Amino acid sequence: MVFSSLVFMFAYLPVTLAAYYLTPLRARNAVLLVCNLIFYGWGEPVYILIMFASIAIDYTHGMLVERAKKKGNLRAAKGAVVSSVVFNLALLLFFKYYDFFAENLNALGVGFVKPLGLALPIGISFYTFQTMSYTIDVYRGDAKVQRNILSFGMFVTLFPQLIAGPIIKYKELAEQIDSRSHNVDRFASGVSRFCAGLAKKVLVANNVGALWDAVKASDLTTVGAPLAWLGIIAYAFQIYFDFSGYSDMAIGLGRMFGFEFPENFNYPYVSRSITEFWRRWHISLGSFFREYVYIPLGGSRRGLPRQYRNILVVWALTGFWHGASWNFLVWGLYFAVILMLEKTFLLKALERAPRWVGHVYAIFLIIVGWVLFAVEDFGSMGLYLRAMFAGGASGSVFFYYLASFGPVMLLAGVGSTPLVKKLWTGLHEKPCAAGALVLAAAALVLCTAYLVNTSYNPFLYFRF
Repeated sequence: MVFSSLVFMFAYLPVTLAAYYLTPLRARNAVLLVCNLIFYGWGEPVYILIMFASIAIDYTHGMLVERAKKKGNLRAAKGAVVSSVVFNLALLLFFKYYDFFAENLNALGVGFVKPLGLALPIGISFYTFQTMSYTIDVYRGDAKVQRNILSFGMFVTLFPQLIAGPIIKYKELAEQIDSRSHNVDRFASGVSRFCAGLAKKVLVANNVGALWDAVKASDLTTVGAPLAWLGIIAYAFQIYFDFSGYSDMAIGLGRMFGFEFPENFNYPYVSRSITEFWRRWHISLGSFFREYVYIPLGGSRRGLPRQYRNILVVWALTGFWHGASWNFLVWGLYFAVILMLEKTFLLKALERAPRWVGHVYAIFLIIVGWVLFAVEDFGSMGLYLRAMFAGGASGSVFFYYLASFGPVMLLAGVGSTPLVKKLWTGLHEKPCAAGALVLAAAALVLCTAYLVNTSYNPFLYFRF
């Protein structure tokens, strides 16, 4: 079940909200847990068993960590943390990467490992990281152990961010699990944020995505440079409005149920460096890797060679986290090299240069990076890059696509900057709740009309 579906918006969500608010406060976590499991089991009920296992094992490990720490046995506490991490990573590796490694071993002639062809549990890359953070946070003393297994299960399965994030560390939600405020203003803010994300997804991402799909499906040996650049720019807009739209919907839904989730995007395409871009894009993933991998490895504290090693490790993991395909590893290492160069000398040079130089530099490298990310087959990737940098003119087909998709591309370009937000806040020095709700209602009507008439409604990050 996806947020931008009529079933979710007009059946599941209203029923869930009614059940939640008609329930006494002390029982709302239990009710939300049941609703979460219904949401997750809608498309693949068999994988609810994995969710139960994850809840039981991480809940138990949290209790083991606390008990060992109370006895002063830090070795046993650390062992419980390691056990929890191993379980979560084993779960992720088995379902997401087993077939990948089996196929690569078969290609090398090692034929005793056979691919299983298992479907990837939706959201496994996200919820395994979240549950892994629980025992680590308890061990570090950043959060108290959760003694109520129903409340802990609610955290693990929380449907607004279960499928595609943002990745929420346990300590960020610990207090809200047991006590959170519900009021009209927060609920109205949640509705507005949900509808804004819905519009980004349905009206912008889906439409520019159609342009990218058309270009990618073309004969890449004949695609000219203008069309190749137009196609990958469309993909850059698609993945931004798709994923940031989902994050907006998740944050909005969270507010409807009294939660406040961390922001996940901050206008990344206005960046002047790749370092700045990764502080603005998928913020929760970057925060997770920085806090649980980069800093424990030593961060930047032990000299430049160690820092380079740590950057390579983090970005190799970041790339592979996105998918079981070699192109994602190449994509991660591509950015690792750029970040190392920026830390060595490029950032200082960019700071001295005019602002537009940094913007052009960052956007160029980001767009090239999206080719590595979006085109999994290396042969096709090479053809696409060749078309971008050595292709000829595109002829009438380019102008056809430009005329057809020009307005939505322009809308996407403006919408990916803070301009609209600045205009809105400039017109309304004080928050205009009524105006926001009117716009939300209009967005909901438009999106509903669009969804009724189309079946094209994928979420790109569901496959990660």
